[in-house]
Amino acid sequence: MTEKEKRDLGLWYNANYDPELVREIAYMNDLCFAFNQIKPSDRAKQSELLKKIFRKMGKECAVNAPFWVDYGYNTTVGDYFFANRYCQILDGAPVRFGDHVFIAPNCVFTTAEHALIPDQRNMGLEIALPITVGNNVWFGTGVKVLGGVTIGDNCVIGAGSVVTKDIPENSLAVGVPCRVLREITEKDRIEYIK
Repeated sequence: MTEKEKRDLGLWYNANYDPELVREIAYMNDLCFAFNQIKPSDRAKQSELLKKIFRKMGKECAVNAPFWVDYGYNTTVGDYFFANRYCQILDGAPVRFGDHVFIAPNCVFTTAEHALIPDQRNMGLEIALPITVGNNVWFGTGVKVLGGVTIGDNCVIGAGSVVTKDIPENSLAVGVPCRVLREITEKDRIEYIK
């Protein structure tokens, strides 16, 4: 069994020294580097390259550079996806974003977990756990989402939070570790003066 096959089965695998995986990350690093060199005003060219980076991309998606992803083929984004500067997606396992997901600057989505014992960690042992994000989710600045987490529809994750456990739909959640403060309800609707 290859290291990639082990990874895709959710098993411990050699993430650092396997030539196939190292090549795949190097290829994606080059694509992300190219994306990060595109003029910010050239959204058409950015979109063209994002279609090569992501496994699947919905309509009207935008990402502000700089942006980095490990493999790309494990990441899918829905319609009206927006990621602001310094978004990083470490997608050893699938990372799925629903529709209308907004990501503030400096957010990280990491599926990787490393061995606790130093000699195993030094061998490059890692396990990758998926991340699933529902529709209409907003991530505040500096949020970190760890592998194995599902975030339900209509959630707001407050700035600086570290999400280590599932967040149910319609939740306002914040903190380290991230915890649900309360449900988001119609009382939270803002009425604009016309």
